[in-house]
Amino acid sequence: MVDLSAGKDGVLPNQHLEKAIADGIISAPGGDIPAANIQPASLDLRLGDVAHRIQCSFLPGTHTVDDRLRELGKYELDLTGEDGAVLEVGLPYVIPLMERLQLPHGMRARANPKSSTGRADVFTRVITDRGPRFDDIQAGYAGRLYLEVVPLSFPIRVRRGLTLNQLRLSVGDAALSDADIKREHAESPLLSVAGKPVNPKNLQLSSGLFLGLNLRGPKGRGVGWRARSSAPLLDLSKSGASDPHLFWDKVAREEGDRIILQPNSFYLLMSHEAVTIPPHLASEMAAYDPTSGELRTHYAGFFDPGFGYNAEQRGAGSTAALEVRAHDVAFMIEHRQPVCKLTFERMIEPPTMLYGEGGLGSNYQGQTETLGKHFKIERDDIPPTPADSRRGMGRLESEQLEFTAAEE
Repeated sequence: MVDLSAGKDGVLPNQHLEKAIADGIISAPGGDIPAANIQPASLDLRLGDVAHRIQCSFLPGTHTVDDRLRELGKYELDLTGEDGAVLEVGLPYVIPLMERLQLPHGMRARANPKSSTGRADVFTRVITDRGPRFDDIQAGYAGRLYLEVVPLSFPIRVRRGLTLNQLRLSVGDAALSDADIKREHAESPLLSVAGKPVNPKNLQLSSGLFLGLNLRGPKGRGVGWRARSSAPLLDLSKSGASDPHLFWDKVAREEGDRIILQPNSFYLLMSHEAVTIPPHLASEMAAYDPTSGELRTHYAGFFDPGFGYNAEQRGAGSTAALEVRAHDVAFMIEHRQPVCKLTFERMIEPPTMLYGEGGLGSNYQGQTETLGKHFKIERDDIPPTPADSRRGMGRLESEQLEFTAAEE
């Protein structure tokens, strides 16, 4: 079994995930787990054979998920055929995953949507038997994993084996405090703008590190995208195949370097700061914060070790795509307004591979475009980078906002 006796706290890196698979902590009955699905600090989870259309979302309570599916299931869709199945906008589905867990008592797990899933506005969360929360899997859990899937903007085509979510394993207390984050930033910058580390005095910390929006750039170029209504079918198994203009409208900045979000519309925007995750850390973007606005600003959250990292270039970093939805009223957001935050955890040890290294299939290292991997990217569609935003770089006096939660 994976050795937990060393007393180290932290997230398991890829070499430990490989041991966890070999020891049966993570398994897939009837088939091996592809090595390509092992990331520096997470494992891609695969869809199983069938999608259950359900009456409503649920937590199992004292029941198994299968018990709830028998109670709330409406019909089933076969995912094993060449064409898979189409999931309709606004309807909830539950899909048993191929992987299952046999966690030791000292090991817990957490799931999150993959970045490409969030950028397609597909809401997902993992459910476990008798689990009291979504995405958090208790230490010692033994059993199957299930994925709730709700397409929010586009109908989607999915197939058996498609990966929409990721799983992290951790032991002990891995979380960094705000003081820890400050020390890490002083040693190796976690945030930078235009290639220069953010002044430590300007870091905005509150149980994590806040990121702001980049809403400044040439007027005709756009600062992001807004999902179109009545869009065509999006095949999530194909990369670079879909015309973005059939699914998205460009978002242009308004006077004052701001935009007004329309209620219940989904936006893809870019962070003002570039993010660097060094090899000994892992990060997650918090789903919302109750001090930050009438928004939800995250649908996908893991940042693996190596994101934006360059050992030879201090303050390199990659900007982060921000998935934003206003709720009941139109809501104004401004350039550099903080709208989300990163939390950080220690790794048990650095991974033997880093995000963005050759052959790993990292899609968003050094990204300058918010659109996900499913869409064709044209040069004229790329929004401004922080280098386009050098003027007016004084510290933002942040307006305090109030988030509302879609879940969790």
